[in-house]
Amino acid sequence: MYSYVPLLVMIIAGGVVAVAGLLVSAIIGPKRYNRVKVANYECGLEATPNAGHEGRFPIKYFLTAMTFIIFDIEVVFLYPWAVSAGYLGLAGVISIGVFVFLITVPFIYEWRRGGLEWE
Repeated sequence: MYSYVPLLVMIIAGGVVAVAGLLVSAIIGPKRYNRVKVANYECGLEATPNAGHEGRFPIKYFLTAMTFIIFDIEVVFLYPWAVSAGYLGLAGVISIGVFVFLITVPFIYEWRRGGLEWE
C-alpha cells in the first residue's frame, strides 16, 4: 500500500496546481469583455456569414485535429511496449506489429488523399 503514496501525492499536487491556476486567473485576470472576445473562433477563419447563425468552418481544421489525435494515441501506446518489449516475447512482437500496421493504413490513406499537405 505504501508504494501508491507517491502516486497519490502527485495526483493531489496536480489537482491543486490546476485548481490554483484557474482561481488565480479568475481573480487577477482582466474582465473587459467585448463582442470580439466572446465571438466563436476556430481555425483562424471567419465563419461564413450566410450559413445560418452558427456559421460553417473548413473541414481541414477538423481533419488536422483528428490526425493529431490518432497518431498521438499511437505514440502513447508504443511507449509501454518499448519499455517492456524484452518481457513480452513473440506474442508481444506480433501484437505490436498488428497495431502498427492498423495505424499505418489510415496514415497512408490520409497521405494519398493529401491530408498532410498544408496550404
